[in-house]
Amino acid sequence: MAFYILRRMLLMIPTLFGILALSFVIVQFAPGGPVERVIAQIQGQDSGATSRFGGANSTIAAGRGGAASEFAGKYRGAQGLDPKFIAELEKQFGFDKPPLERFWLMIRNYAMFDFGRSYFRDAPVLSLIKEKLPVSMSLGLWMTFLSYAISIPLGIAKARREGEAFDMWTSAVIITGYAIPSFLFAILLIVLFAGGSFWQIFPLRGLTSDDFAQLSLVGKIKDYLWHIVLPVSALTLGAFATTTFLTKNAFIDEIRKQYVVTARMKGLTERRVLYGHVFRNAMLIVISGFPGAFISAFFTGSLLIETIFSLDGLGLLSFESTLNRDYPVVFANLYIFALLGLVINLISDLTYAWIDPRIDFETRET
Repeated sequence: MAFYILRRMLLMIPTLFGILALSFVIVQFAPGGPVERVIAQIQGQDSGATSRFGGANSTIAAGRGGAASEFAGKYRGAQGLDPKFIAELEKQFGFDKPPLERFWLMIRNYAMFDFGRSYFRDAPVLSLIKEKLPVSMSLGLWMTFLSYAISIPLGIAKARREGEAFDMWTSAVIITGYAIPSFLFAILLIVLFAGGSFWQIFPLRGLTSDDFAQLSLVGKIKDYLWHIVLPVSALTLGAFATTTFLTKNAFIDEIRKQYVVTARMKGLTERRVLYGHVFRNAMLIVISGFPGAFISAFFTGSLLIETIFSLDGLGLLSFESTLNRDYPVVFANLYIFALLGLVINLISDLTYAWIDPRIDFETRET
């Protein structure tokens, strides 16, 4: 098993390299960029650009002349701007170097977890991620925990009562919940429970209250749980549908096998047959979906929820960075999520072997 773990860890290196290389190539051909973003701000065409370059307008204006800039054909909107200023922008963003050199510098720095500084936020990328991570972790971990805590017992119950009324109406509820987008459910929760039109029970924004630091430990826990009820509920509504049906079908498939019939003939109780024999085998397929569910809990679907509930997390950070062409933040998030996904995938495989010792990854061909 140690050799298998080592081999998988070594395979992470070319995988991460390929992900970053493909993303880097795509970015080279993507329209726009950080230089164009600053130029748009200077020309008054982009009010969302940052204050990092706000003080440069007077300097740029002084450099404007009648002659066309040498960068006019390279950057849209650069006509009439001082070529020296455009060159300084390229140097600040690292675009004065050839693409291949920039890529290798990025790979070398990322290997040491040096993600540089944000183009437009004037802060280290790692500090930005650390600042936003608690919000995404709160949403992601609670959503993953609740979805599995609901879907596994519900899936088992549906498998035991296949075709009965309980199976029918729970399926209808689950499918309906799955069909409702999480952001629509979030709006419904706000209307009902956050002072929209009915009750003012839960807060509308943030993970904590303004006086959180002054609260006792118990008070902090209550305040935190009070704030996450609505966003986590909105995320969890459709999250457990797939796992529920996966659990149900896996249990039904296992229950029909011969070893279950044999166990029942030996006089074992239904509970012991279900949880002593069927559970371990049926859960293998459920565990296989855990890495994707865990990673998606941190990003997929959380953007709109973070926006609706004014939660400043990684989803919102990644979205804004993509719009702003803040490439250091974009690539750092991509690198971290890809690495986390590979590690979780490895842990998932090791969990297979722990649950079912018959699985031996060392003898499996890669």
